[in-house]
Parts: sequence; structure tokens; C-alpha cells
Amino acid sequence: METMPNDTFDFQSDVIELSNRKPVLVDFWAAWCGPCRLLAPVLEKLAEKNTDAWTLVKIDTEEFPDIAARYGVRGIPNVKLFSKGTVIDEFSGALPEYQIEQWLRKALPSPHAEEIDRAEAEAAAGDAAGAVSRLERVLQEESDSIRAKGLLIRLILCGRPEESLRLSESIEGEPEYRDLCESVRTIAALLLRPPALFSDDTVRDDYIRAVTLLRQEDFDGALDAFIGVLRKNRYYDDDGSRKVCIAIFRLLGEEHAVTSKHRRAFDRAF
Repeated sequence: METMPNDTFDFQSDVIELSNRKPVLVDFWAAWCGPCRLLAPVLEKLAEKNTDAWTLVKIDTEEFPDIAARYGVRGIPNVKLFSKGTVIDEFSGALPEYQIEQWLRKALPSPHAEEIDRAEAEAAAGDAAGAVSRLERVLQEESDSIRAKGLLIRLILCGRPEESLRLSESIEGEPEYRDLCESVRTIAALLLRPPALFSDDTVRDDYIRAVTLLRQEDFDGALDAFIGVLRKNRYYDDDGSRKVCIAIFRLLGEEHAVTSKHRRAFDRAF
């Protein structure tokens, strides 16, 4: 749906208040702007296809210079996405349709954001099973939710590594999830290998024990065991202990208590 500013246009009601109910895409343009004329039909086409997801509002910067100035519009076309009364993302220039669609997929707030927030809270409180169930319900309705996938991947990695790996492949192109996907590849590959494939060595049993602890989501115990293997034979399983320790640190995050506990011992192990 497209709204054209006219005598009845009111920015507060037609953008700010509306964005509390549904995201509003505001196209700042002017009649003399060539790129604006190129962009306009693309935005209008996308708006028609996504009437339930967001609303398009076009604001002529010549007619409403005060609004353009208020939101720092210095060049046009400038497109800003409003949600809950604030700008949550924007772009400038006449982008092609496929780039705008990619941008919208990332920029638009999830209709299930509150459910994902609840899942995060459940996971933080130790109710991983509840969080997993909630996230799976979200993905049934919003199968391309990157945020839901990212959280679910972390929660099921040790218990369902194959599924976690499959999910990670669908978001590995997202820059903010690059480290997570790399960690998943390392950890899942290790968890999916049968113990019989680990080569004979004096550290073999210790290494298998570390993998078992990892499968049980005992990251504290697993890191301790992998670091023990590192001290005895760093190069066992193609430097496997070092690689998986780094993967666990990235999975948990540098601020996690378990990472902090083992980081110094890891750095001194080789």
C-alpha cells in the first residue's frame, strides 16, 4: 500500500503511529531527481506484493523539507524503515529490486520477535527444551527467520549435530553468523564421526572422552579434556583439539564464564 503526501498527510499518524502496528518504508524523493524516478516503481511493486508486511509512504523533500532535515536526509533517494516509531534501517540510491528484497529480509522486524525473545529468555534460564520447542514453532510459520535459526542452531548443536549443520548452511552467507557457522562445521563434524575412526595414540581415549563430554554439552569438562590432549599431543587428529577449543569459544562467546575460565590454559597449552 502506498501513501502519497498531500493536504491531509500527517507524519505523526501516517508514519510514526502506523509503524507501531506495521513497519513503514519511507521513500524520501523529489520530482527533479532521476534516480528517484527509477526507484519509485520498484518500491511500489514490492509494496503491492507485501501489503501485509509493510506500508510504503512517499515523502517529497521539496514539500516537506523539515521532515527530511529532521531525519538527516542529505541525498535522495533515501529510504528509511520505521518500526515502533524509530528508524531501524535505511539505504540510499536506486538499488535494483533483488538488492532491495535482500535488504528487506534482513531489515524487517520478525513478526515473531516476541516469541524469539521468550525463547532466548528460556534458554538463559536453563530451559533449553522449552526454547527449542518455541523456536521450532516460529520456524514453522516463518521459515526464513535468521535470528530463530541462529538461536536454534546453538541449542541443538550437541544433541542434533546433523540438523544443526543443515540449518547453519542456510545462514552461512550472513556476516553476523559467520563465526557461528564455522564453529558448527567444526563441532558437528567431530560429533558425527564414529569413535572407531579416531587413530591409535596415547591420547586417543582422552580425546574420545572429550568428544563424549562435548556431546553431553558439558563445555567446561570438554574444554578441560581437549586442553589436556593439547598438552600431550597437539597434532593428534590433525590439530583437532585446538580447532574444537576455538570453535567452542566462538560458540559460547568471549564473555562466557566457561570461555574465561579456560582461555588462559588454552593459550599456554602449546
